Amino acid sequence: MTTAEAGQNPPGGADAPPPEGGQGPADEGTPVQRHYHHPAAGWGAAKSVTHVLAKERAFVDGPRAIFKMNHENGGFDCPGCAWPDDTKGLKLDICENGIKHVTWEMTPKRAGRELFARHSVSELATWTDFALEDTGRLTEPMVYNPETDHYEPITWKAAFELVGRELRALDDPNEASFYTSGRLGNEATFLYQLWAREFGTNNLPDCSNMCHEASGRALTAALGTGKGTADLADWESADALFIMGVNAASNAPRMLTALAEAYDRGAQIVHVNPLVEAAATRTIVPHDFLDMALFKPTRTSTLNLQVRAGGDMALLRGMAKAVLEESATDPNALDRVFIDRHTHGFEEYRALCEATPWEELERQSGLSRQDILKAAQVYSRADRTLISWCLGVSQHEHGVDTVREIVNVLLLRGNLGREGAGPSPVRGHSNVQGNRTCGIDHRPAPEFLDMLAEACGIDPPREHGLDTVGTIAAMHEGKVKVFVGMGGNFVMAAPDTPYTAEGMRKCELTVQVSTKLNRSHVVHGRKALILPCLGRTEKDHQRRGIQSTSVEDSMSMVHLSVGMKRPASPHLLSEPAIIAGMARATLPDSATPWEKYVEDYDRIRDTMSVALDGFEDFNRRVRLPLGFRIKQPARELIFFTPSQRAEFSTAPLPDVVPGDEEVLILQTMRSHDQWNTTIYSDDDRYRGIKNLRTLILMNAADMRARGISPGSLVDIAATSKDGSIRTLNEYRALAYDMPRGCAAGYMPEMNVLIGKADYSTQSDQPLMKNVRVKVTPSGVPARPMVLPAS
Repeated sequence: MTTAEAGQNPPGGADAPPPEGGQGPADEGTPVQRHYHHPAAGWGAAKSVTHVLAKERAFVDGPRAIFKMNHENGGFDCPGCAWPDDTKGLKLDICENGIKHVTWEMTPKRAGRELFARHSVSELATWTDFALEDTGRLTEPMVYNPETDHYEPITWKAAFELVGRELRALDDPNEASFYTSGRLGNEATFLYQLWAREFGTNNLPDCSNMCHEASGRALTAALGTGKGTADLADWESADALFIMGVNAASNAPRMLTALAEAYDRGAQIVHVNPLVEAAATRTIVPHDFLDMALFKPTRTSTLNLQVRAGGDMALLRGMAKAVLEESATDPNALDRVFIDRHTHGFEEYRALCEATPWEELERQSGLSRQDILKAAQVYSRADRTLISWCLGVSQHEHGVDTVREIVNVLLLRGNLGREGAGPSPVRGHSNVQGNRTCGIDHRPAPEFLDMLAEACGIDPPREHGLDTVGTIAAMHEGKVKVFVGMGGNFVMAAPDTPYTAEGMRKCELTVQVSTKLNRSHVVHGRKALILPCLGRTEKDHQRRGIQSTSVEDSMSMVHLSVGMKRPASPHLLSEPAIIAGMARATLPDSATPWEKYVEDYDRIRDTMSVALDGFEDFNRRVRLPLGFRIKQPARELIFFTPSQRAEFSTAPLPDVVPGDEEVLILQTMRSHDQWNTTIYSDDDRYRGIKNLRTLILMNAADMRARGISPGSLVDIAATSKDGSIRTLNEYRALAYDMPRGCAAGYMPEMNVLIGKADYSTQSDQPLMKNVRVKVTPSGVPARPMVLPAS
């Protein structure tokens, strides 16, 4: 189907599809593609920040936020990425995208009752996603009126009663699903999962189901923990850093500091990605004032390897094969003491590597044997190696196997349980790891449920619940009738946009707890609520005074976050207050002290300290200047695996080369001026693109083979696992430096190409980095575009 066919006629309105042509501002500026030659961050980021502050009229709050964000002792945690805030005394632990995210939240614009009175839901559904969010902060709870096709004000009490009434009317608690994005703080997260489980369901999908589910499952199987073992101090002492499938300059910009410091101390830095992103070249870190003044860049890589999409596992196995071959003549190539004492399955893995031919490793990785040996040499010469990865590794059919291969490589040389070494997944959203730690898990461990039952006096359900893919399917089948979303933009974040939207519209009730209007508010159930909450930057006043919340970063550090400014509206409630209100209305006879929890979040933390392993003495430890790190047994070489050792895996090498030469493997990605589904502009500075989002990046030779000229319009057809075909028409084809057979384009626009059957059987993750497409000229002339000189 095409984007124009995405809309279905929903009950009560919103019958228009999202506007064709992109979800950004869609201005009429001339599309431009240029080569980007500047360092990442630096003055380009400073100029962008100045523009953002001026555009959002945040001349006072913006600079205040810059000096409060990510600071110890009273600062607030950036609602953007999950990079650690562990640097003591740093006064500018910020980045361009974090400031965009904060000022977008602090906008003076308001989306109040007047907006919803002027515009029907059907009309709002024709707006771009940018235009919806650009209306500003939501100010009061709203309920959908199907007779008028408008959202109308509702009191908080009536809104809670509506939620409670609909949930109690279900035949089975499993007819409800409770989704969360990564922005929810730990205390609210704990209350949210407690509400769902006391109600009687483990249907707790989250954004991690679409991002790092493969990482968690792989690390649990290999090491007995679903998290990485490395912390920021390890980044600061590693001899070699392998950065795989990560676009750090846009998705974790503060990583640039760690990369620049690593280069300065002589560490080897290997980037593995089909695209050579700006973060893999040079940077000027903005808080290095002398470098800024002198325009002095620092390199952020010593080697770039452009694997084919999905070829990371073949590269890793090639590195392992090379190290094992080296061990035949060099006894120091392997750490045999570590392998013998702490691992299981080594001989089987050795045999698998020896049996894998070099020709197949080259074919599957898209790299030459010489390039694979370069990476292996970096690894074998380093005393301490850290491997980091993101969605370029996990969003494939074999994502679990690839992360386990990362662990295999680390185990060969004992790169676990010591400084400067270990696996380090890059979580993309500010508290997505904390969500999982505090109970957002559709497959909870029995030990977790036992502790929850004892601490909270409830009898939680034991059967597994629904994840994101399962929830969408169940909505279609009429098995999920109530959907509650805590943050995020589920309709646009999930795969197969029309299918997801159709499922949402089949629900009896959809509830969206949000700070701003988005697509998921205008694609809704028969009954619908918008419940506006406080933002991370805002003061949270409760009966016992101003409250703080905690978050867990990508490396398991937990610290407090305290808002700094007056709420956008006096009618906003905090996320814990909203959850508690819905929970009490749903469970009127509950013995859980919902109201007392909201009065003082210390009371929530006291319960969490009993219910959650690693949160002992929570209230004291979280108030330490930099918080505390949750214990990591695998870092201490304690493995909760069947063998009580770290497990080598022996997965077969996947075939990632399409059998049809016409097929390209497309990966969806963010632009630089975007955070998740929030799009700030139609520009992508680090990729040299301006005024354009409806594009596909291709290898120049692949374009010539298909008769496609740079800047021309093409049609993109994706074939799903179930044989169905989805298309996007009249997208711009642009030449970009990437391996043959690969392509790339922006989400959420391209999510329509990912069918309901296109998810990994290993992790249930949507295959957002492995979409099989054919690209053909559209035959429609394109308006002029500025292209780079040949």
